[in-house]
Amino acid sequence: MIDSTFYLITPSAFGTFGIIWREFRENPKVYRIILSNKQASALKLVQNSFPTASQLSNPIILNFAKLIQGFLSGQAVEFDLKLLALETCSEFQRRVLLAEYGIPRGWVSTYGRIGKQIGVNQGARAVGSALAGNPFPIAIHCHRAIRSDYKLGGYQGGVEMKGILLKNEGFKISKSGKVITHRFYY
Repeated sequence: MIDSTFYLITPSAFGTFGIIWREFRENPKVYRIILSNKQASALKLVQNSFPTASQLSNPIILNFAKLIQGFLSGQAVEFDLKLLALETCSEFQRRVLLAEYGIPRGWVSTYGRIGKQIGVNQGARAVGSALAGNPFPIAIHCHRAIRSDYKLGGYQGGVEMKGILLKNEGFKISKSGKVITHRFYY
């Protein structure tokens, strides 16, 4: 059986990133966005996670990659959720991701506030876990979630990348690693 999973590797201001996609009713559907990290390039991570995927693209995926490149360069970009295979996420993770997606550019929220927004009091850790496994970083901009003490928290692309993405949106980060803001959403 031939695997119908495809990938595209694209350069960006933060190194390469990979887009894993499949055809769905003659339209592409993004299943994962993979960011390079200090341990491995996006290509290596794609090859390890999707060893039978083929390198291929189409105009919709190329446009999506250009939007990601623009976002990573500091442009204000909103992504179309219809392109993302959100159905691959658990119901809880989907709720977290949609709440995260709702945070506008220039605003942040805490893991706990997001939990309360989706009806889970004391849900900061569960929200953090759901975001740590976000299959669509950048498109669902989980860098806008911070800890209740205003520290950055984790990020798939690394804490340094998270800080730069927040700075691109006008935030300042203190020397102790805290986001200086009063712009909380939720």
